[in-house]
This record gives sequence, structure tokens and C-alpha cells, in this order.
Amino acid sequence: MSPVLPADVPVNLLSPVVLAYVGDAVFEIYVRQRLVARSNRKPHELHRAAIRYVSAAAQAKLLERWQPLLTEEEADIVRRGRNTKSGQPPKNADPGEYRHATALECLVGYLYYTGRKERLEQLVELAFAEE
Repeated sequence: MSPVLPADVPVNLLSPVVLAYVGDAVFEIYVRQRLVARSNRKPHELHRAAIRYVSAAAQAKLLERWQPLLTEEEADIVRRGRNTKSGQPPKNADPGEYRHATALECLVGYLYYTGRKERLEQLVELAFAEE
């Protein structure tokens, strides 16, 4: 599916919250596809496995691994995502981890909307690299 942007709004002017909203969904799709491709699992097993990648804590750790690899432009998007007011974190999430998870999702949304699929897949691969 190709990204669909609001009319007359360049990607760099989209709110970090909007980028994170889309990035959350895109990241989860990548994770789910990887998990399904591995083996035949029951849905509840897939869900439990996905949580290891899509939780705020897991995304915050992954962003730490991405940080040294980011371009200046990507690091700027991450900063915007981390510093944005994205609402109240879930009860089970640490506020700092939640901000970093939002930053990761913001970057994923940005890469998705700018059509940088190869770069996005390169970064997502790091989530699965240690297995």
C-alpha cells in the first residue's frame, strides 16, 4: 500500500503525533509479518511474541540501538517525536520509555511517508538481529 498524505501538507510539516500514530501501525505490521513468516503459531502466541517488540520498553531499547546509525535528518525526526506532547502514557509504561517509543514510531512514520522502505526495513531488521 502506498502512503496517502493529506493534500498540500509536506511530510516534514506533519505533526510528530501523526507520524507516530502511523508509525505505530507500520511498525506493528512489520513485526507481525516477521513473526508469521517464522513458523505456524496460534494467534495468542503471536500476540505474546509481538509484545516483545512493540511495547514501549522494547521500542525504547531498540531506539537506543538505532541512535548511532541515524542520519542527521532522522535524528531530528526522533528528537521531534521524543519532545512532543503525545498524551498520558499507559499505566504500565514508564514515561521516559513511552517518549522514546513515540520517537521511534515517529521515525517509522516519517520513513514510511517519505517512501524510504529500504531504510525502514534495514532499521526494523535490527529488532530481530539478536535472535
